[in-house]
Amino acid sequence: MTDPEGTRPTVTSTPPAASSAGMTATPSLAETDFSGDVGPKSIKESFTNYVQRVRGGDVGMLPAIGGLIVLLIIFANVSDKFLTKTNLANLITQAAPIILLGMALVWVLLLGEIDLSAGTASGVCAAAMGIAITNGGDLKAHLGSTTYYLTALLMLVTLIGAAVYRIWPAAVLIAVGLVIWFTHLSDNSLIAILLAMCLGTSIGVLTGFLVAKVGIPSFVVTLALFLGWQGVLLQFVGQGASINVGGRKFIFDLESATSAITPVWGWILWAVFAGGYLAFTLWRAAHNRANGLVADPISVVLVKGGALAVVTGVAVWLLNQNRSLNPLIVQEGIPRIVPILLVLFVILTLILAKTQFGRHLYATGGNAEAARRAGIYVDRIRISAFIFCSSLAGLAGVLSAARTASVDGTSGGGNTLLFAVAAAVIGGTSLFGGKGHIRDAVIGGLVIAIIPNGLSLKPSLGPQYNLIITCVVLLGAAAADALSRRRARATGVG
Repeated sequence: MTDPEGTRPTVTSTPPAASSAGMTATPSLAETDFSGDVGPKSIKESFTNYVQRVRGGDVGMLPAIGGLIVLLIIFANVSDKFLTKTNLANLITQAAPIILLGMALVWVLLLGEIDLSAGTASGVCAAAMGIAITNGGDLKAHLGSTTYYLTALLMLVTLIGAAVYRIWPAAVLIAVGLVIWFTHLSDNSLIAILLAMCLGTSIGVLTGFLVAKVGIPSFVVTLALFLGWQGVLLQFVGQGASINVGGRKFIFDLESATSAITPVWGWILWAVFAGGYLAFTLWRAAHNRANGLVADPISVVLVKGGALAVVTGVAVWLLNQNRSLNPLIVQEGIPRIVPILLVLFVILTLILAKTQFGRHLYATGGNAEAARRAGIYVDRIRISAFIFCSSLAGLAGVLSAARTASVDGTSGGGNTLLFAVAAAVIGGTSLFGGKGHIRDAVIGGLVIAIIPNGLSLKPSLGPQYNLIITCVVLLGAAAADALSRRRARATGVG
């Protein structure tokens, strides 16, 4: 049977050339001595190497972290309320939808592609969730037969497409979505959220197919779908209408700064993630050195892990303080959205860094033709990236709906997508493909969220400053990316 991706390229290996006299070639010292690969052996050497990488064009997250620090200093001087524990909790909930949608866009940006429809697609997914929980899981009663069955048909067609291209996780998710769609199970809030993600997966299969198999540029495809999903959203919600989702406590608590885990669980969460990061990086450094591979010195690992533990520990300590202005009410703890984002961050980071799919995604983004010649099914990788993007966009739509307690015809529109793209790019993900991490969306999302948060504490500064400052920050990040690549090419690094 012919593979749907086409014939797999045949990769032949050429045996090492032997001398005409039949003598076995003796490897040179450069070929056998890997002692230089173990990397720097002290903090000073590590710092010197880092400076050299920056000068060579590998700036990493430096611009984003620098911008974050500058904004923190500026807004701390603008308002004495900015660094309070109450505003810290508000900032986290404000940043969460941007961070999650930024995480979604990282997958397609790594390919050098773009998904302009991710924002409106997130609105469609959120609307499906809202309709389900406000109609006892009976979507047909609200949507009408035509819209109801056309949406089910879209899911069925994309289910078949995912199965044909053997993207089994997507096929399973869409199948689950169809089961939920035709039953009243989505009356449960958690299952309604799952439905939003499944619908996002279906949207991702459609987008990926149009880009990878039909060959339409992603900019054109997603620009058209941006308009299309906005129309579907209006069909779902109704012109000038809205769907109230704030009545479901489970959903409302997702993005409420007043709903938090207990201080004890906050410290447990901090110990698990900060301790887990330190233990993992120590193990990786020791393992790499034992195998003659590049690794940071143990002292550098301890400094990085210690710095992370201190910064996050201070944040946990602040959030665990009572921030209620009413002396009769105790309001303390980390907002519930934080552990959700942390779990997603760890899972997505491991997929990108530790799986074959992640390596193939980076390879395809770096050089698609070379990846194809190496035997990578490039089309499947592209479709899968758009699936990740739209699935996570569906969850981001849920968070946005939880924050505003409603879904309307403008959900996911406006500047939603622009801010999410800005979050990923400001954090360090390249628009040219092949370079980026999930953490970029986290750092960049905080930068994007800090701007309106800080300005809102100074009512004399109008909303125009939010857009202008975001523009300057985004242009600076894009310029840093372009200049770093030019510098890398000039020095022979890239």
